[in-house]
Amino acid sequence: MLNSLSGRFLILTTVFVMLAEILIFVPSIARFREDFLLNRLERAQIASLALLADDMLAEDLEAELLANAGVYNVVLRRDEVRQLMLSSPIPESITQTYDLRDASPWVLIRDAMSRIFKPENEIIRVIGEPVKGAGLLIEVTTDSAPLRMAMVDYGLRILGLSFVISIITASLLFLAVRVVLVRPIKSVVGYMQRYASAPEDARGIISPNSKVTELREAEEALKMLQTDLTQALRQRERLAQLGGAVAKVSHDLRNILTSAQLFTDRIESSDDPLVRRMAPKLVNSITRAVSLCESTLAFGRAEEPAPTLTMVPVRALAADVAASEQLAVADACVEIVNEVPDDLIVRADPEQLFRVIMNLVRNARQALVASAKPGRVTIAGCEYGDTWCIEISDTGPGLPPKARENLFTPFQGGVRKGGSGLGLAISQELVRGHGGDLSLKHTGPEGTVFEISLPRGDMTF
Repeated sequence: MLNSLSGRFLILTTVFVMLAEILIFVPSIARFREDFLLNRLERAQIASLALLADDMLAEDLEAELLANAGVYNVVLRRDEVRQLMLSSPIPESITQTYDLRDASPWVLIRDAMSRIFKPENEIIRVIGEPVKGAGLLIEVTTDSAPLRMAMVDYGLRILGLSFVISIITASLLFLAVRVVLVRPIKSVVGYMQRYASAPEDARGIISPNSKVTELREAEEALKMLQTDLTQALRQRERLAQLGGAVAKVSHDLRNILTSAQLFTDRIESSDDPLVRRMAPKLVNSITRAVSLCESTLAFGRAEEPAPTLTMVPVRALAADVAASEQLAVADACVEIVNEVPDDLIVRADPEQLFRVIMNLVRNARQALVASAKPGRVTIAGCEYGDTWCIEISDTGPGLPPKARENLFTPFQGGVRKGGSGLGLAISQELVRGHGGDLSLKHTGPEGTVFEISLPRGDMTF
C-alpha cells in the first residue's frame, strides 16, 4: 500500500482531511463553550422568573430551580440595581470570571483551550446579557467540571466524525485516482514492457487514447520515442548486415588484389617501355585498394580488444615508429624527429599505443610527401598534473576544412586522395579505450598538431 501511488494518495488524503478538521476543531470547540455558558445564563434567567411571580420561594423550590439551571446563584441587574435573585451556598471561592458580552474570538479560543486542558473542577462566574432585553446584566456562578466534560464529549464526537469523513473522502478519492490516473499509467507501463520485450515489433508501439491531457501528451511522446527507436533499430540491423557483407567482400577482394599485386611486380620488369611506364600507376592503385580492404576489415571488427596496461617507455616506442617511417620516406625531404624525454613512461597497451602513434606519424609523413616540399614530423611528450600528453606535429600544409569537419568520422575524414578515413577513427577508439582522448590541437599553413592525452590514474602495480 505504501509503495503504490493510490495507496500513498489514500494515506495523504486522510492525513490532510484530519489536519483540516483539527484546524476547524479549535474555533468550533470555543463556539461550543460559549453556547454552553449562554445556555446556562438563559436557564438561570428562566429560573429567576419564578421569583418575579412570587417574592417568597420555599428553600426546596429555590434549590430545585438552581439545580435545574446548573448554577449556585443568579444575579440580575435591572435599572442599575443589582439584585440577587436566587442563591445557594458556594462550596469554594470563585477562581475565574468570564464576561461573554464583548469577548473576541481569540479570547474565546484562549479560554476554551485553557479550560479543556485543566481537568480540576473550579467555581467560575459567568456574565452575559439577559435574553429578550430583560435587564442590563445577568451573572451566574457554576462549576467548571460539567462544562469541561461537555467540551471533551463534543470534541471526541467532532474528531470521530472528522475521521469518518476523512476515510470516506479518501476512499472515494482512492477509487477515483485508481480509475482516472493509476489505470491509464499501468496501461502505459504495460505498453512499455511489451515494447521492451520486442522493440523491433511495430505492434508494441502505443496508441494514444487517454482523455487526460497530461497522460495523452505522455503517450504521444512515448509513441514518438518508440517509433524513432524502432526505425533506428531496423536501420542498425540493416547496417550490421551490410557491414557483414562488406567485410566478406573486402576479405575476398583483398586476397584477389594480393595475388594481382604479385603479378604487377613482374610487370615492372617488362622490357616494353609503355608497360614499364604504366606499371607504377597500376601498382599504386592495387596497393591503395589492398590498404582500403585491410582498413575496412580492421574497422569492421566487433570491437577492439581491451588494452593490456603496462608501463611503456614512450621514447623507445617513438624511436621504433620513426625508424619504420623513415624507411618509407625514400628520396623525399622529410625528417622524422623523436623529441620524447627519456624519463617519460606512460601506462598503456604498447601495441595499441604503437598503432596510434604510427598512424598519426604516417598521416603527417604522407601529407608532407604529397606537398612536394621538405618538412619535418616531430614526436614529443610531456606530463602535467594527472595527465600524460604525446604530441605529433608536422610542418605540412595543414588540414583542409572538409577534413576538419569529419576528422574522426569513418569513411569521411580522409585527407589524402585514396584514403579511407578509418585511421583516425580507429586511433581515437584505441585512445578512448585507455580512458584518454585524441584531439586536433592545431592546424594551419604552418603545420598540424595532434595530441594524445592519457590519464595517469593509479600507478601501483
